[in-house]
Amino acid sequence: MIALLNETILWWHWIVFGIILLILEMSTGTFFMLGLGIAAIIVGLLDSIFNTSFTANLSIWMLLSILAIAAWFKWFREAPISDSGQSNYRLDTLGIVMEDIQPHSRGKVTFDTPVLGNTSWHAISKVDIDKDTRVQIVQINGQLIEVEPLQKT
Repeated sequence: MIALLNETILWWHWIVFGIILLILEMSTGTFFMLGLGIAAIIVGLLDSIFNTSFTANLSIWMLLSILAIAAWFKWFREAPISDSGQSNYRLDTLGIVMEDIQPHSRGKVTFDTPVLGNTSWHAISKVDIDKDTRVQIVQINGQLIEVEPLQKT
C-alpha cells in the first residue's frame, strides 16, 4: 500500500490538499486548519524540490501540523477573562443596580445583556453601591454575582 502511495501521491497533491484545507478554514473561521493547510503546502513545496517519499512527506506534515497546533494554543488562543469557570465569556457585561448593595450583602442588578440566560440577578459587593449606579462583574460564584462600581476613565 505504501509503495502505491509513493508512486501515486505527487507534490502537487499536497498543495491541492493544503488549498482545500485553507478553503475549509475560510468557511469555519477558527484559524485551526490554517496551520494544517500551510503545513501541507510546505510539504508539497519540499517534495517538489527534494522528491521525498510519501512516508517522509506524511511525517513532515504531521510534525508541522503539531507545531502549528502548539503555536495556536500558545499564542493565538483567546485567553479567558478570569478563572470563574463557565461564565468567562460574560464578565465584561455591564449593569445597573436596582436595589442598593451593602458590603457583603445582597442587592439586585439588571445587566445590559443576559448573563447565564438572565438579565436580572442578585449580586453582592465588597463596597457600598447605591441604586442606579453602573457596575461591572468581578466574579461569578454559582448563582451569585459579585460586582463593583464601573471605573470612570
